[in-house]
Amino acid sequence: MKSWTSRPVPALPGNMPAIRLFDTAAGRDVALEPEARPSMYVCGITPYDATHMGHAASYVAFDLLNRAWRDAGSEVSYVQNVTDVDDPLLERATATGVDWRDLAAEQVELFQTDMEALNVLAPDNYVGAVESIGLIVPEVERLVSMGLAYRVAGTNGEPDGDVYYDVEAAGKQSTAPDAWALGSISHLGESAMLELFAERGGDPGRAGKRQALDPLLWRVEREGEPSWPGGSLGPGRPGWHIECTVIAQKYLPAPFTVQGGGSDLIFPHHEMGAGHAYSLAGVPLAKHYAHAGMVGLDGEKMSKSKGNLVLVSKLRAAGEDPAAIRLAILAHHYRSDWSWTDEGFAAAKADLAAWRTALDHAPEGSGPALLAGMREALAADLDAPAAVAAVSRWARAANDGGAAASAPDAALVKDAVDALLGVRL
Repeated sequence: MKSWTSRPVPALPGNMPAIRLFDTAAGRDVALEPEARPSMYVCGITPYDATHMGHAASYVAFDLLNRAWRDAGSEVSYVQNVTDVDDPLLERATATGVDWRDLAAEQVELFQTDMEALNVLAPDNYVGAVESIGLIVPEVERLVSMGLAYRVAGTNGEPDGDVYYDVEAAGKQSTAPDAWALGSISHLGESAMLELFAERGGDPGRAGKRQALDPLLWRVEREGEPSWPGGSLGPGRPGWHIECTVIAQKYLPAPFTVQGGGSDLIFPHHEMGAGHAYSLAGVPLAKHYAHAGMVGLDGEKMSKSKGNLVLVSKLRAAGEDPAAIRLAILAHHYRSDWSWTDEGFAAAKADLAAWRTALDHAPEGSGPALLAGMREALAADLDAPAAVAAVSRWARAANDGGAAASAPDAALVKDAVDALLGVRL
């Protein structure tokens, strides 16, 4: 699947210091080891609705890491998937009377347009679930042959043959220190897992499963649903978690550096994906797990069911500057839960205007110090609010001074804000 087009990233003098990142699995900040080619997988959208602010905040968050690595002199390998066949997409297509393939294509195009507008660097490989089914089927077959997956007999009108991952058997496959066991990523108790599993696409009550938390690997063909050849599994379509695992293992090293996504993906999605990967490769899926917080609207959870989504495309259509949208996101630390408000967006627009005005009054010699401060902030768990505050302090001093700009400093500041924060002045 074709990705969007990235804007060029300005080259800056000097380098980013060592980067520290909060690792969800470790439960603490960790130093990312220097690598010539760090690698990152960020879970993509299920394309049945436009890009809302929660999506945007998550992809902007990991764009900061991409930019920090690049500023450190590394060449980054970045992969993102698209879950272009799944129950929510099929349900929306049925409800709206649109072919699911057309709906997916339309929403993927809109998402990519939003990402390009927000100056999010494109992944090197942007991969759809449908195009990956030929890779997924043999891996599910392997799990069955290894005794780590099993077929379930149909009940209550369901057909025979759905394939599930055996989490208990998988957790016993190795005693190595880095081996996967249920809970090793999320550190949740069973009751919390069961609640989230039911909320986030799992089926804990499915009859015939060995364990309530066993996730679906292969859904056999149902009448009226799309399906693909599944070899010995029979026609059907893949489960959600195995999709990301197989795509990541195809396009990235094992283990890759950082698995990223929203905090709602910690369990079950990243937990189960890590299990699948260890079962298939004998090594962890990723070295580190990082997660972005959730975004609400005026203090209330933002969700499609509540109809209170703030859509990037609607803001853009209303004439809002994408740089201001991005800056409004960067005002919040990526790991925090926060709410989009009119007041916060107005503040971001005012800051952006002040930054642009300040380029005409950049004090001589001020650029290098600001660049160093921004780098220090971003190296400390991608602290964008601290970097934004540093630019705002610089802008106030420049605008209060009112002198003619130092052209080299203005150019350096403009490039630094673009390269590190992704905000174009």
